[in-house]
Amino acid sequence: MSVVEAPPLGRPVRVEPTGRVITNVLASEWTKLRSVRSTYWTLLAAAVLTIGLSAIVCAVYVAQYAQLTAKDRIGFNAASTSLTGGILAQLAIAVLGVLVITSEYSSGMIRTTFAAVPQRLTVLAAKAAVFAVVTLEVATVACFTAFLTGQAILSTRGIGVSINAPNALRTVFGTSVYLTVLGLLALGIGALIRKTAGAITVVVGMIFVLPGLAALLPSSLDAIPKFLPSNAGQAIIGGTSRAGSPTALSPWVGLGVFVLYAVVALVAAGFLLVRRDA
Repeated sequence: MSVVEAPPLGRPVRVEPTGRVITNVLASEWTKLRSVRSTYWTLLAAAVLTIGLSAIVCAVYVAQYAQLTAKDRIGFNAASTSLTGGILAQLAIAVLGVLVITSEYSSGMIRTTFAAVPQRLTVLAAKAAVFAVVTLEVATVACFTAFLTGQAILSTRGIGVSINAPNALRTVFGTSVYLTVLGLLALGIGALIRKTAGAITVVVGMIFVLPGLAALLPSSLDAIPKFLPSNAGQAIIGGTSRAGSPTALSPWVGLGVFVLYAVVALVAAGFLLVRRDA
């Protein structure tokens, strides 16, 4: 018969308050995120692409303005044009969202994390919260900088707009929100697949490949493409995914659909996280 030793008298078991656990986990995830070089490089790439590519597109438009038709000038959206760089910035943000979780699986550090914090859902929630805050801050600064830079270039032809113009603020802030939600979607997919290459492939296919394939569908199936993740999410931006057309969702409905994709991915990831071995 085995004997179980009781803890020594006078030494009560210490249980940390839930609030302190959450605070400590958030601090831990923030430390992990900022101590990895890939975080700085991917966020820098996203910012440079958002600002730099947008400025180039605006400069090209200004240079070719005299050759544009009246139809092209009427359909021109100054706000969304100055944020064209966000199209490629998606890739950098998606890669970072995947790496936030898959890098720990590839290094085996996830076992140490779960040994220190057995509440796996708390870990996932902390990762998502820290990543979302950092991404939103960087994306917001980059988007406003891109907008102001782009409008300065477009104003040389008298076609720039101010932030107070109709839908301009929604376009700028909507782009940063779109990039943040995209990152959370990528994080959820990364937690589901747990392999960096596989997760990035799925995210890239979902964001860049599916819309192209959907464009080949017959007009009778136009109701399908607008519900794809990137098409739905970009409706908040305007001008980048047929926003305002009969086959596009309204801005806030589109954003809601995109957020739903991210929520489903994170919920599914949390469901499997507590049922699979690390």
